[in-house]
Amino acid sequence: MKRCLASISVSALALLIVAVPAFAQRKATIEGVPEIPITSSGQQFLKPPAGESLGESVAVATNSKGDVFVFHRSTPTAKLWQFDKNGNFIKEIGRNYYGFEFSHSVRVDKDDNIWTVDEGTNMITKFDPNGKFLMVIGRRDPPIGGAVATRTGPNLPDNNYTFCRPTDVGWDPQGNIFISDGYCNNRVVKFDKEGRFVAKVGSEKAGSGPGEFNLPHGLQVDGQGNVWVADRTNFRYQVLDNNLKPLRQITNLGVGWTICISPGPHQYVFLSNSNPNGNVPGSWAITGEIYKMELDGTVIGKFGHAGKLPPNFQVVHMMDCRDPNNLIVGEIESWRVQKLKLGADPVRAAGAPPIKAASN
Repeated sequence: MKRCLASISVSALALLIVAVPAFAQRKATIEGVPEIPITSSGQQFLKPPAGESLGESVAVATNSKGDVFVFHRSTPTAKLWQFDKNGNFIKEIGRNYYGFEFSHSVRVDKDDNIWTVDEGTNMITKFDPNGKFLMVIGRRDPPIGGAVATRTGPNLPDNNYTFCRPTDVGWDPQGNIFISDGYCNNRVVKFDKEGRFVAKVGSEKAGSGPGEFNLPHGLQVDGQGNVWVADRTNFRYQVLDNNLKPLRQITNLGVGWTICISPGPHQYVFLSNSNPNGNVPGSWAITGEIYKMELDGTVIGKFGHAGKLPPNFQVVHMMDCRDPNNLIVGEIESWRVQKLKLGADPVRAAGAPPIKAASN
């Protein structure tokens, strides 16, 4: 009997191991998307302080002056570095800050305030343009019970003001705050500009229906106030209205890793079907590209491929598209930040129908 059970366990484990790559990767099913030419800054255009180097460059953002912020995973903990537009190091923000442990996202709002989302401390922090602490949403689990790297067992019921491995933050034109939460809670939460709870969609339970999520990994808000969510493990993007009601899904662009929406009167959306962590077998040939799209779902083109050397990408975790012709991308597994100059948008043949992201 014991031998039989052991055999079953080994078989089940083997099936699980085989299933992981299929679960972790997804080829985009959209067809006929033209390539946008790109020029890369190369291996590393940022200049870290003497004797130091970037860690996993999971989060990048720029302010109105062109300064670059990198929230990276480094020893002994997460670090937030600021560089000028030429890549020269300016300063570290939040050194030894209690809210930094395992970085996930950095964003800069319209007033040049800097926001960090830390997956390890479950805290979202707002700094002013000079790096002074202004606001925190969420709370770090106190260490009195001992450090816990990852929660185990069933998720606790979600709470309006606490998070479980949150992933991203965005704002609508009125200044309301939207947070994707995250690896264990599968929801999006809306707060007003003062940090007071307004609404939420999803819950601690993963789901695949409209308004449900399975690892909401990235989030941004367009100029109309609609909320775009990279619903990673559901292999889709969801678009919600400002009250978090589902509007549509995009299901043919592969894995929903991250989103960037450019500012200005004509906004573009950039969506990343990144190669997965660890580059599981077969993933390099079918993942790694970034799509450029109109708000209405018209796909303009794509660029980039999985690879360890520039201009290829090694797990693009986040993008900055303040200038939609000059993107900055942060990569996990190459510990690198690339600056990309995009060539002209491809021209469709006269009478050719637009290429649309699948929406339902």
